Amino acid sequence: MKNYKITLIKGDGIGPEIIDEAVKVLDAISTDEDFELKYDEALMGGCAYDITGDPLPQETIDKSLASDAVLFGAIGGQKWDSLEREKRPESGLLRFRKELEVFANLRPAVVYDELVNASSLKPEIIQGVDIMVVRELIGGIYFGEPKGRDENKGWNTMVYTRDEIVRIAHEAFKIAMSRDKRVCSIDKANVLDVSQLWRDVVTEVATEYPEVTLTHMYVDNAAMQLILNPKQFDVMLTGNIFGDILSDEASMLSGSIGLLPSASIGSKIGVYEPIHGSAPDIAGQGIANPIATIASASMMLRYALGEERAADRIDAAIKQALSEGYRTKDLSAFDAKEICSTSEMGSIIANYAAKCTL
Repeated sequence: MKNYKITLIKGDGIGPEIIDEAVKVLDAISTDEDFELKYDEALMGGCAYDITGDPLPQETIDKSLASDAVLFGAIGGQKWDSLEREKRPESGLLRFRKELEVFANLRPAVVYDELVNASSLKPEIIQGVDIMVVRELIGGIYFGEPKGRDENKGWNTMVYTRDEIVRIAHEAFKIAMSRDKRVCSIDKANVLDVSQLWRDVVTEVATEYPEVTLTHMYVDNAAMQLILNPKQFDVMLTGNIFGDILSDEASMLSGSIGLLPSASIGSKIGVYEPIHGSAPDIAGQGIANPIATIASASMMLRYALGEERAADRIDAAIKQALSEGYRTKDLSAFDAKEICSTSEMGSIIANYAAKCTL
């Protein structure tokens, strides 16, 4: 039996609830698929600050780098918003990504047929949408120097190097080769010099993938096109801040931000997490949607561990639960047969995954 070491970072707010349900699903199929997952919990976020005075303790970095993958919940909340910036949970997350060198954030935006009426857009616009947003994660304006503020001014610097653009572009083109072989690179090259470099370098990398069609689009137009005609996109490649915004916009095509997972990968270790935040306003109420985290666990099996069949079983179980009308509160208005708690939805998906035969 194969053994994998997984670092669990539950985080703040609903983080512990949704991670527990993902672990429930993973455990339901691991033995049947002839592998064992060994979990080691670590702290990050506001909970880490409360205990250690640091939103990202060194122990968490060390545990993560010593594991096969990281499964992460969510961090942050108003409780810690008044802290100086470097002590806030979000600063710990940025440092975490940099320390682990996870430069490529993969955010699929898929509309389930069973939830085609959950989107605010017309069904004919969104039915069949299947987009992969490839976001550069450890460069750009979030990390550029110099940065700072005084009483009258604040400043940040948007910086990308050729090497940073080359490596994220390769990831996007490789992913496109396994999909519909189309990449749309998103920038603001009509205004920003850094975006013109981005466009030039992506165009150069594209010559190594002659089967892939490359197009370019300005970010403001891309934001509009995601609503006007989302099915035109296959792989969307973009930088850190543009990807942060566009991937959240794309997530709402599905009807709920509680449905969509992500994978952050690099040369060392991968981090798998839902794209939503910690939602402290609903924490502890048992109403959070665990599907995004369960789907993130599926991405972990697929991308980090190579357990394709187990990942397929989880994906099939999610679809079965939705097709049979099981909904958490955020989706209760859409063809619901039964409204489930966080734990109940996790148990339903775990049961279906355990019984699934592909």
